[in-house]
Amino acid sequence: MKNKIILKLLLGLTVLAIIGAIILRSSNTFYYSGTIEATRIEVPARVASIIRSKAVQEGQRIKEGQVLYSLAGEDIRLAAEIAEKDFARAARLFRLGSIPQENYEHLRAKRDDASLKLKWCNIEAPSSGTVLNLYREPGEWAGPGMRMAAIADLTEVWATFYVEQTRLASLQLGQKVQAILPEVRGRFFEGTITRIAEVAEFTPKNIQTREERARLVYAIKINFKNEDGMLKPGMSFEARL
Repeated sequence: MKNKIILKLLLGLTVLAIIGAIILRSSNTFYYSGTIEATRIEVPARVASIIRSKAVQEGQRIKEGQVLYSLAGEDIRLAAEIAEKDFARAARLFRLGSIPQENYEHLRAKRDDASLKLKWCNIEAPSSGTVLNLYREPGEWAGPGMRMAAIADLTEVWATFYVEQTRLASLQLGQKVQAILPEVRGRFFEGTITRIAEVAEFTPKNIQTREERARLVYAIKINFKNEDGMLKPGMSFEARL
């Protein structure tokens, strides 16, 4: 009987020790807050013209080279037609030896320049991704350098978290990290540390005590795969480091 009581006491103490270890371990886990971001590409107009049509909508997934806007470009089109005819005539005369090579090459360059500007009347996506913003509407004027759209590849996003100096020793490039969306329970997102800042974001003038050293924060960039599009730019994100 006495042995049974001792055995039960030992078993109880073991269970309490395990629970205590779990609590202690979980208490060392801290979630750092960050914001989801994506590499944003601003797409500008390259020629001046009236916008004829808008070919996509915000939130739409697009492919590289897909047309976003079409510009009217009547004057550009006319200039391209004239340049093409002038070059065709020059090519015939050059073959007959009636004009010098310099004139022929000048008209060819003029034709190529006009053709390129005509191509620019279709504003195309420089890469595949998702349309984040469309800044202009049909009928408005577009000029060189004026931003027309913003796109981003949302299949891979990233977030920056700021950690204190004392945590840096436990972090390294390529390390896998788990993160959560506070509003989505039970789902973890695995990310990879791709950058650890070499310089602190904020440095006190005098760093003497351990508490003061803990005020140093370093930017940690973590990339996340986002094939299902769950993670959106601007969302609050929490990483366990």
